[in-house]
Amino acid sequence: MTEGFEIDMSKFKEVKLDPWQHESIPADIKADILANIELCRDAVIFFTACGSASGYGGHTGGAFDTMPEVMLLRSFFNARPDKFVPIYFDEAGHRVATQYLLSALDGHVTFAHLKKYRVGHAGLPGHPELHCTPGVKFSSGRLGQMWPMVNGVGMANPDKIVWCLASDGAQQEGNDAEAARLAAARDINVKLIVDDNNVTIAGHPQDYLKGYNVEKTLEGHGMTCAVCDGEDLDALYKAMRAAVLKDGPVAVVAKRKMCPGVEGVEGTCHGHDAIAVAKAITYLEKKGYKEAVQWLQGPATKAEKDPRAGTYMGTQGSSVGANRAEFGNAVCKILAAMSPEERKQKVMCIDSDLEGSTGLKVIHQQFPDIFVQSGIMERGNFQAAAGFGMDKSKQAIFSTFAAFLEMCVSEMTMARLNHSNVLCHFSHSGVDDMADNSCHYGLNNFFADNGLDEHETTRLYFPADYHQLLKVVPAVFWDHGIRCIFTTRSKLPAIQDEQGKEMFGEGYTFVPGKDDVIRKGTKGYIVSYGDSLYRSLDAVERLRAEGVDVGLINKCTLNVVDDECMQLIGKTGFVLVVEPLNRKTGLGVRFGTWLLERGLSPKYGYIGSTREGCGGLWEHAYHQGYDADSILAKAKSMI
Repeated sequence: MTEGFEIDMSKFKEVKLDPWQHESIPADIKADILANIELCRDAVIFFTACGSASGYGGHTGGAFDTMPEVMLLRSFFNARPDKFVPIYFDEAGHRVATQYLLSALDGHVTFAHLKKYRVGHAGLPGHPELHCTPGVKFSSGRLGQMWPMVNGVGMANPDKIVWCLASDGAQQEGNDAEAARLAAARDINVKLIVDDNNVTIAGHPQDYLKGYNVEKTLEGHGMTCAVCDGEDLDALYKAMRAAVLKDGPVAVVAKRKMCPGVEGVEGTCHGHDAIAVAKAITYLEKKGYKEAVQWLQGPATKAEKDPRAGTYMGTQGSSVGANRAEFGNAVCKILAAMSPEERKQKVMCIDSDLEGSTGLKVIHQQFPDIFVQSGIMERGNFQAAAGFGMDKSKQAIFSTFAAFLEMCVSEMTMARLNHSNVLCHFSHSGVDDMADNSCHYGLNNFFADNGLDEHETTRLYFPADYHQLLKVVPAVFWDHGIRCIFTTRSKLPAIQDEQGKEMFGEGYTFVPGKDDVIRKGTKGYIVSYGDSLYRSLDAVERLRAEGVDVGLINKCTLNVVDDECMQLIGKTGFVLVVEPLNRKTGLGVRFGTWLLERGLSPKYGYIGSTREGCGGLWEHAYHQGYDADSILAKAKSMI
């Protein structure tokens, strides 16, 4: 039995299979590979369900699906290491469970450690990252970012074959179209295995992208393609062997259902993220894994929470809300007040397969006539929104994760040149609760403010809680130009005034460009926004309890100077900007200049995100040093 791991991985057998020697899989080798596939799939179900049970999530389906091709690749690498770059490159970072299982099989981590999947500081984050997990040999980045790099690996190793695991979701990204053209043009010896399961986060590509076909698309770029049943090991081997024997780029498209054989999950979107614990228990019970079931049901899988949760001064007893979800609710209120004819004529909302995560799902449900369910292609979707919004009477709504904002920067330039109206919602801003770790950090949101001063109308808004979000959306909805509303993945507590009332609720009016004075002070001020505001408020209240009269400003409009507020804070002893965004590109690098331009010279400092992720959820704010204690210590050092 494998020590500390409730599935006996000692049953795994290393296999050698030489595709140059064997036209088909010998019976004894086939039996071992099939047993390995089943064993590894069982392990993936178990330890990703640990992530589900502990609240960290885990993305089960992709890793479960692709185990046949991974086991075949392992047998190739074992048999002919001289012929391959022995790395299981994967352009779908959500199949990271595969990389961690391989690390355990290779002895870099223990199998028992896999039960800490996605736990903060455990080195097992939601996407593979170099220098984070022993044995991991690449950082996958986001969908569509890996294959172009694999082309370069192939060019650096012209005498070897490079494999890249791919997916029908990742193949929707424009980067992959460019990678395919380069691979074909340069005859790079890269081999793709595309897991074509017709499932992405929000639906089925064959339904929402009519005409999309992986193999026809790749063939159109000049790639040789072979299509097979991914669950038929002989057919899969035949296709992979043919790819090996043919020089140049080849794609094997493996057709299968998501999570084949997993009751209640097979063929559905429920396999994309971590398998539900109940479904995992049903699966494991049928396989006879009693100890694994007991572990999932036991206390060891329960999530750790922010040790300060519920105790932050200035928000104790407050209601809590998810800004990213409330965005959709706020938009629906506006749409509901319009006639169907006016709504259809004036508004279009386009999604990039993230509607359940960015709040657009409720718009889809209530107003399907103005909703466009599109694929994983942020650049093209943004441009479609911008094209719709070229008419001054129309408003386009576009949404994705803040990490993907960087992909739309040049498209925003084009939208400005065409005077387009686009209301953008970039959820998952900052680092808070970011289980997918560094590559999904939404850090460079100020990149959206890249227009010229002339005729510039781009506005960046980062509400502090759900009350303020519900006031921001209607206040800016019909404005012209590009408006970006940023929200966190995490839920945020409502900010209280000095009397304990939730200050952005009833009676509050949001004025674009106007900063909110949360607390007045005479010694100095902290300026903050988003999820860093309630942490800053706690630090301010603790300072005030010590007799230090420090104030707090909420700068919801990030890129507009409120001169009245600047005069208020700039004549005190210090100003400290606290934010969850990149310290190199955020508010902090601008705010000091704004003070100096107005002849104001308080002592100045700024805190922002500076480090790659630590995995986990709430742990990120502490890891980056904008937790309440760190803010308090920095403010004290400036007094």
